Amino acid sequence: MLTAKNKMRTGASLVIALLGLMIAACSLSSPTPGRVSAHAPNIDTVPYDKLGASIRLGRKLVQATPIYARRYTGNELSCADCHLKDGTQANAAPFAGLSGDFPAWNQRAGRVITLAERIEECFVRSENGRPLPADGRRMTALLAYMQWLSRDVPAGKTVQGRGFAPLPPPAAAPNPAAGQHLYRVICAACHGPQGGGQPPRIPPLWGPGSYNQGAGMNQIATMAAFVVRWMPANQPGSLSPQQAYDVAAYIHGKPRPKLAPQYRSY
Repeated sequence: MLTAKNKMRTGASLVIALLGLMIAACSLSSPTPGRVSAHAPNIDTVPYDKLGASIRLGRKLVQATPIYARRYTGNELSCADCHLKDGTQANAAPFAGLSGDFPAWNQRAGRVITLAERIEECFVRSENGRPLPADGRRMTALLAYMQWLSRDVPAGKTVQGRGFAPLPPPAAAPNPAAGQHLYRVICAACHGPQGGGQPPRIPPLWGPGSYNQGAGMNQIATMAAFVVRWMPANQPGSLSPQQAYDVAAYIHGKPRPKLAPQYRSY
């Protein structure tokens, strides 16, 4: 026969047991979408087999695009000029996690696209070239490299530092004249007074060797977000947001190739 004291103990035990079941159930449910930090796997862990060879080729394509994809590039830029540290740097459009984010809606194309199609966009716009064959070994290599970089990103999670760090609108309208002065004083030492850079070490910013008018970097806000975080390379973060906008406006006004009409749908 249960006494009042025993009844209280039994009731407390049942509550504890139920709480345990509830916690266990929560732990088995789907993870809540959120952000995770992603650390690039060590390149030495890539296996020495056919898959590993494809991953390594993908990395080489990112590092030296005009060399390993010469037939499909029309300028002197490599993917790593914008996707810093071979696509592994946070807040510099890293590749980690991309494999799980596609297919995705693309506002510019006005349709859902695959990751391979997104890569083709980069080739016709940022590389001022032509699309990689979707079933070719270069496309396969780039996808293999991005998948390898994404291997530690849980499904449903977004990597911290995706894209470029957002930059608030400028306090004043971007001033190309002020940007020209900043460019001459700060940027020209590396990128040259005529914006031609020193390829392949330092990318050109305008002219025939640079990205075309359809590239993402041809948007002032995108360029400013990159500049304020990463430029100048010997003192990143030293420019104010307004200065970054001014420099971006100056670069935006310089001549560059036009996007080929046949690739406007990319």
